[in-house]
Amino acid sequence: MAGVLANDSEQIDRRTSRSICDAVGERLQQSIRPDPRLPTHLEQLLNELRKRDLDTH
Repeated sequence: MAGVLANDSEQIDRRTSRSICDAVGERLQQSIRPDPRLPTHLEQLLNELRKRDLDTH
């Protein structure tokens, strides 16, 4: 990407660049965070497994 820079563009220092990258990364992690809940069918299956496990002990 460095080759894409125009001659008249202002360059940013390493510290500013790192801050921008960190901020973008944090926002991406927040926006693509998976839903912590399981689908209903899988939740029911896990509950059934737990029930059977308790019944066998």
